[in-house]
Amino acid sequence: MSLLRQPLHVLNVGTAHFADSLRAQGIAVTQLDWQPPAGGDPRLVAALEKLSHPRVEAANARALEIILSGHPVWVDVATAGEVIPGMTRTTILHSGPPNRWETMAGPQRGAVMGALMLEGLARTPEEAAELAASGAITFRSNNDVGAVGPMAGVTSYSSAVFVVENKAYGNRAFANLNEGYGRVLRMGAYAPDVLDKLRWINTDVAETLRHAVREMGGLDLRSLIAQALHMGDECHNRNKAAGSLFLREVAPYAVRGPLGPDRVARVLDFIGHNEVWFVNLSMAAAKATLDAARGVRDSTVVTCMSRNGYEFGLQVSGLPGRWFTGPAQKVRGLYFPGFTEADASPDIGDSVITETAGIGGFAMAAAPAIVQFVGGTVDLAIELTRKMYEITLAENRYYQIPYFNFRGTPTGIDVRRVVETGILPSINTGIAHKDPGVGQVGAGLVNPPANIFADALLALADAFDG
Repeated sequence: MSLLRQPLHVLNVGTAHFADSLRAQGIAVTQLDWQPPAGGDPRLVAALEKLSHPRVEAANARALEIILSGHPVWVDVATAGEVIPGMTRTTILHSGPPNRWETMAGPQRGAVMGALMLEGLARTPEEAAELAASGAITFRSNNDVGAVGPMAGVTSYSSAVFVVENKAYGNRAFANLNEGYGRVLRMGAYAPDVLDKLRWINTDVAETLRHAVREMGGLDLRSLIAQALHMGDECHNRNKAAGSLFLREVAPYAVRGPLGPDRVARVLDFIGHNEVWFVNLSMAAAKATLDAARGVRDSTVVTCMSRNGYEFGLQVSGLPGRWFTGPAQKVRGLYFPGFTEADASPDIGDSVITETAGIGGFAMAAAPAIVQFVGGTVDLAIELTRKMYEITLAENRYYQIPYFNFRGTPTGIDVRRVVETGILPSINTGIAHKDPGVGQVGAGLVNPPANIFADALLALADAFDG
């Protein structure tokens, strides 16, 4: 009876309306944030039950071991036409799932136009747009040929690319070289100065780095990323430490290159003042790591996420090469002076491969200062990382978060957990202007569309014969 005489404290499960009513009467209430698995959708619940199987667990363990033991090393700089499978002079690679000119977002169109002029296939933006629409250009997704590129992600035949090898499994990944902030090709700009800068990157910068990496015998990216996470980076939108570590390793070899001190000094100065220089390398490292885990039968682990400003797509290990797509979302973030959300392109870029590999937005707790760039608060950055543990299957062996007592970053997105919990991956990203030719207008946070995880889950369940 003494229990009944104590003050009432209510635990409310489900809709918060009951809790609100009790609070209005002065009664203490704890609201339990709960919902039925998969939102109560019977098809999804049935798929979750079917895939709750020892064979799936064993497949995921194999995929995770491949990812966790991946060892990406930067080994070379080459031109895309030399090393990327299937490249021709009329091939244009782009970010996101497969796309065509008619549905390309403004920044991707602008980058394609710039690339066609850079290759000498068109003289003016108008000629480039006409050529792109003519059917004479082959458009391919970066991710379908082992490549990645930030934002528009456009890579053409003569583009200089990093070559990153996964030393544990022998596969390679490729990424173009970063141009810096602002009015750049990856953001859809194509003015003469943009193209002149790219010509310099494809010659002096590429030659300097090619000489350096070959003299070095390669650069261990896994080790460098691990160090950068301890120094305040998350290696997607914050790369200050990673860029500095890169320059420290490369500079002694670069200065011995064939270009002469003045030209090499300009290259090193450019890299040193480009705060996002390293993101292309972290993307290639993530791509090389994840591609090795493609094709593990019955695995529900996500091996690729990407977006092109029109669609957001993902792939899973158990269904290699198959895209599941939904509409690209608007980014919530901070805008440069003079721009607003009305100016923004929908979410675009391959850089979400970093989150897929357990860094980027999944490691924001390691980089609290990033909120100054993408918005939010330090508490939000910490909370977002905590929530990512709920939709992943492992903690990374090498990438750790000091604030969490060096706990490994959440790694190995499981489509089952995303669908069951309703928690979507958290991504931090740049924002490009919606129109071709303008460039970057801000940065922020975004989530994928929920349907792509549900679609992948149902397809995995259909393919499972256990």
